[in-house]
Amino acid sequence: MTNHEQVGKTGILQLVTFKVGEEEFGIEIFSVKEIIRMLDITKVPRAPDFVEGVVNLRGRVIPIIDLRRRFGLEPAERDKNTRIVVIEMEGMSVGFVVDAVSEVLRIPADTVEPPPPVVAGIDAEYISGVGKLESRLLIMLDLDKLLAADEKSVLKQV
Repeated sequence: MTNHEQVGKTGILQLVTFKVGEEEFGIEIFSVKEIIRMLDITKVPRAPDFVEGVVNLRGRVIPIIDLRRRFGLEPAERDKNTRIVVIEMEGMSVGFVVDAVSEVLRIPADTVEPPPPVVAGIDAEYISGVGKLESRLLIMLDLDKLLAADEKSVLKQV
């Protein structure tokens, strides 16, 4: 049974939530390989501007993308809460720098609505929906659309 079939049977989404700027985002937990503290990021010459560099994670070289930069937000001081969320995307591991990881949530799938054209200044193309929680909204990222096809192929070369 695939993860999507499980959601269909239970009607529950399991999400890892994190903050970038003032907004809270969620991605489906099955996409997340691990969450790690900040590591020293090695710059890569002539890498695209959305790639901050690479890290060596237990012998694997993983490209790192700063989501603040990806979303066009101002850079921020990294602190003890800054994390790298390592995800699996089209057979490769990619790390996303986020300001803080919030929690793992289980929410009913029917609380997620289609995204409006622009949410918090972030293009709707990156967003799969908006989850309505009791006191806050959760922006659901579509990892497949977060990077364009040509950007994904560049990442494989980094």
